[in-house]
Amino acid sequence: MEWIRRETIGHGSFSIVSLATTSGSCSKAFPSLMAVKSSGVVCSGALRNERDVLDDLGDCSKIVRCFGEGRTVENGEEIYNLFLEYASGGNLADRVKNSGEALPECEVRRFTRSIVKGLCHIHGNGYSHCDLKLENVLVFGDGDVKISDFGLAKRRSDEIGVEIRGTPLYMAPESVNHGEFESPADIWALGCSVVEMSSGKTAWCLEDGVMNNVMSLMVRIGSGDEVPRIPVELSEEGKDFVRKCFVKNAAERWTAQMLLDHPFLAVDDDGDESGSLRCGEEDEASVSPRNPFDFPGWNSVQSPVNDSVMFGSLVCSPEERISGLVSEKVPDWSESCDWVNVR
Repeated sequence: MEWIRRETIGHGSFSIVSLATTSGSCSKAFPSLMAVKSSGVVCSGALRNERDVLDDLGDCSKIVRCFGEGRTVENGEEIYNLFLEYASGGNLADRVKNSGEALPECEVRRFTRSIVKGLCHIHGNGYSHCDLKLENVLVFGDGDVKISDFGLAKRRSDEIGVEIRGTPLYMAPESVNHGEFESPADIWALGCSVVEMSSGKTAWCLEDGVMNNVMSLMVRIGSGDEVPRIPVELSEEGKDFVRKCFVKNAAERWTAQMLLDHPFLAVDDDGDESGSLRCGEEDEASVSPRNPFDFPGWNSVQSPVNDSVMFGSLVCSPEERISGLVSEKVPDWSESCDWVNVR
């Protein structure tokens, strides 16, 4: 594939991320603009693992797409390059930061549903991501989000010894205590991500630049009954969703497939919340009507009675009804043409 490296757009733990444009005949087979993650060949293990994982996972609309790999020699060094889908909207961490405080709950629901769908695909294919966080969820031009950065992902039950994977702020208790990085650990990290989107703050409070706080954080995560704080800004459905993610016992924690059916994610495929409103919209029927005719968009319905028959001809006059009541004859209320069905 013929391509040209453009400006640097980011730095990962194991690589540099640049824009790349295609040229020549390959421009028809590949997007004209891609993201390329690059590192020296001697330290490209994480990138090669990411390529292998993405190849196994195949196409999924909620996971960043891989377009292949390549090698170049730059400044005398052999470079390994991995070509990926380019996300013009950056990542979710940037979006939360740029919002100033937190994201509206309707956006949190929509983004979370996309992430959970991606996790369903990842876990269903026998993998765990191992480093799920807002920095690794990319935002695309259409407003959708996709999970990215599979450098630390692992196949289910693969032994990794005493190696620690991921970011401490998002680690699950079983990861800290036993070095377990299976699919339940991704669900714990999902809960941390929802908290961060909803409040604009990390799930655990930690002062920057103090290593002792990191060690104390690991102790807090791994021991006792403490769980990350749940934002008061969240709806009751949102709080319950996060609680299902923060179950200390990994075996009892909800799975991605279970969470997909949670009421907090009750949105249709177009991103609308079922039974609720889109962001910024008002519900016209949210206020009770003041009278029987005070409904928005009220339309008259044609009567089934023939237009040539007047309503008054179907009922008796008041005088006739009163005289019927005072007469010695008992009226038959069980069935009469005088009755009009109104409901």
